[in-house]
Amino acid sequence: MDGTYQALRRGLSVIEVSGHGPLTGWPHSLAESDPPVHPTAFGTAYGLHLLLDIAPYDGRIRAGQVAETLWRLRLPGGGWAARSQGSGARPEVSAIVLGALARAGADPRLLEAEIRSCEVLWNPDHDASGLANTYVVTNVLRGLLRAAPGATALEGLREVLVHGATADPARGNHRCWGAALAGGLGNPAPSAAHTARAVVALDRAACVLGEDERQRTVREEGLRWLLAGPATPAGGMTDLQNCQEEVRRPDQEDPLHQELLSVRHFAAAWVARALMTDGARKVAAEDVGLPAWEAQLTAAVARVHGMQRGGVWRWDDGPMGHPVWMAYQGLSVLRRHALMTYRP
Repeated sequence: MDGTYQALRRGLSVIEVSGHGPLTGWPHSLAESDPPVHPTAFGTAYGLHLLLDIAPYDGRIRAGQVAETLWRLRLPGGGWAARSQGSGARPEVSAIVLGALARAGADPRLLEAEIRSCEVLWNPDHDASGLANTYVVTNVLRGLLRAAPGATALEGLREVLVHGATADPARGNHRCWGAALAGGLGNPAPSAAHTARAVVALDRAACVLGEDERQRTVREEGLRWLLAGPATPAGGMTDLQNCQEEVRRPDQEDPLHQELLSVRHFAAAWVARALMTDGARKVAAEDVGLPAWEAQLTAAVARVHGMQRGGVWRWDDGPMGHPVWMAYQGLSVLRRHALMTYRP
């Protein structure tokens, strides 16, 4: 945690931007801000999450200034987007930013007004290609559950995710998820990272909204699919290998062209988070047994721990190779696992 805080301090961008005022935040990567570059909504939202997790004893980075920067990065028409997505708001980024702002204690009236202005973003008719994608839907669910747990869109989004599961004959016909939701365009081939993302989102939805038997069954099948993951001869799991996808949409300004969002998945972190959800132990006890669950969880956490050096997680050696979101995911896994396994 100390190393992560020092990395946040080193990577912080503090700049004055005409039309926005002073900005205090992070770009996509912790290795990207020398000289200071324009903070992004996505990097700054995850930097704020990290800052709140670490709760430093000093005020060298002030969460209030970071939160204010997120408001200043808001697009003129409302909402937020990744820097590669042009001038229109996107649901997966807007929901993550709103969730970070809510967690930081933003004025509920401002949040409510912004959520109302963004309501069209959660509508599949407005963004059919985006909301047919597991990454997009799970991001929106997690962000809205933080920012607007009473939002009417939540039940519909959960149903989209539940209906988007597909049975995998290779793993006992348990339902799971791929990059694309079943029934839509794209690749619905089973993926550990996407299945774990879906399990985490559905678990959080169940805690806030409750769940019926069908929803619970699909969520638990996702866990059973993960618990049935194959082991490699080296003792690791192929499910823990990082993966990458491209989310394609019609360009908002020119529908003849496509907008391309490159998404990287920290698979071990997502699998670990799914295996640490509240229902995972119960499902494992009924299925593969607690020793197998503990072994898989230990392997996933060990891989997460092994990918960091001094609190910094590295995807690769390039300037984009130290993503802020990866540090947040890695640190949150290690923190939750330490709390879960601690015995006084």
